[in-house]
Amino acid sequence: MVLSASFIFLALALSAFTSAADLNFVFNIDNSVVSPDGFDRAGVIVNGIYPGTLIQAQKDDVLHITANNNLTDPTMRRSFSIHWHGLFQMRTASEDGPAFVNQCPIAPQHSYTYDIPLNGQSGTFWYHSHLSSQYVDGLRGPLVVYDAEDPHLSLYDVDDENTIITLADWYHLPGIGIEEKFLNEAPFHEPIPDTGLINGIGRYNGGPQVPWARINVEQGKRYRLRVINISAYSAFTFSVDDHELSVIEADGISHDPVTVDGFKILVAQRYSAVLEANQPVDNYWISAPMTLQHSSDNDNLDTENVFAVLHYVGADDADPKGKPKNLATVTTATTSANVVDVAASGGLKLLDESDLHPVFNPEAPGGSGPADRVIDLNFHRDSDTGELEWTINGIKYESPDLPTLLNIIANNFSTESQFSTSEHTFVLNRDEVIELQIHGSADGHTHPFHLHGHAFSVVQAMTGAPNFVNPPQRDVVGVGGSTVIIRFKTDNPGPWFLHCHIDWHLVAGLAVVFAEAPNDQRVGPQSQIIKQEWLDLCPIYQALPADLQ
Repeated sequence: MVLSASFIFLALALSAFTSAADLNFVFNIDNSVVSPDGFDRAGVIVNGIYPGTLIQAQKDDVLHITANNNLTDPTMRRSFSIHWHGLFQMRTASEDGPAFVNQCPIAPQHSYTYDIPLNGQSGTFWYHSHLSSQYVDGLRGPLVVYDAEDPHLSLYDVDDENTIITLADWYHLPGIGIEEKFLNEAPFHEPIPDTGLINGIGRYNGGPQVPWARINVEQGKRYRLRVINISAYSAFTFSVDDHELSVIEADGISHDPVTVDGFKILVAQRYSAVLEANQPVDNYWISAPMTLQHSSDNDNLDTENVFAVLHYVGADDADPKGKPKNLATVTTATTSANVVDVAASGGLKLLDESDLHPVFNPEAPGGSGPADRVIDLNFHRDSDTGELEWTINGIKYESPDLPTLLNIIANNFSTESQFSTSEHTFVLNRDEVIELQIHGSADGHTHPFHLHGHAFSVVQAMTGAPNFVNPPQRDVVGVGGSTVIIRFKTDNPGPWFLHCHIDWHLVAGLAVVFAEAPNDQRVGPQSQIIKQEWLDLCPIYQALPADLQ
């Protein structure tokens, strides 16, 4: 009966979308050979290009993305699932993508169509595989949703496919092999990429001099740059020589403009920043040096050699003259404990996250009053057993055999005791203010924690004082050695992953699941829309031999 009710809700939901545009995309995913840094390697590639096909939409559209699995290479995972990072997926948790939380993977020689109503949500997003460490092999790309009523519309003249900037780390070896080595061989160092890329282009030590990516501008115009970190491990510090950047968006949420010279952007974070082309017609360096630990493990990588060119129309078709002006100061700052202050001492203003204030509904859920539920999360790295584990409250997250959503919908899972210990699932009541106190780890990383299904208020960031009045709102927050506190309201029933977005840490167990309002996922106005196509994924996948999974 539950499934029948869901099909009724599906019919009602689809009938309500008649005034919105239905946008159809096809992702043919195969093992195409790509060479973003001049080194040829097969990957897990969308439509033969890396980064994958750009998705552009308006905020009331409905996305229909058919993903065809044509993967055959045995050195990489041959099934996949896709997460649409930052989309809230109201009533469509089945389309969110994390394998074994929201769906079973899509098997080789099969297809699945992700149907995603955007429900008025706009901003800068991206997509990536959410099965094991597969997205390091290339299944990742940008997704931008525009808003004709954007509150910052008067601040810029150009906002199109040419102003979208992806930052990525790139590996020459397939993800499976380097993941296994990471988890099982001391000293358990995170795998180091070979190259840093801007818009899918970069250079590695000893490799060819691949022409840098170029962003074209016209003098006198203002450009909304949408910068997306689609990496598996690396943070970047983004700046443009001789140009200020006015940050107006963080992770899909509009914020009051903050003018800076650059910003650090962690894995999976996104910033929109307005650049005014107000300098003499010339070429200017775009710099994005990388931050990651033990980079000397890979001789191919030069963490500072990550550039693109801001090219003014009318300038010579050439690289900028001289060395990047911002690079030395940024490099010094990012190797220090207090990045913002050190950069300032060198004359460069980098974004302090605590300076971001949302345009709409700025107050943290519950204001300065107590939250309805406070959850302490202590994470830790352990290799005592000879295998690397990242744990939260002493538990390494491990995927269940059946997706969390399927167990909630079909098997009526409603209490925490029904989930296995290794699933590490918290059941949350509806319409409560949840406060997560994420206690940092003294391991030297800044861990980018991402919550699916929500944006949250960062009431205590790594910097600044507690703020319940107008704290930053986003869906990825950095956690270093101190306690970071975030708040959200449980107004979106579904099973939602919270995990470190350093992909190597996720595969080692650094995650929990929030099963939000399980009964409301089954019945009522916010119940999940469940398609037969989605139900068919699990039996097809489970019938596969292990090497095809």
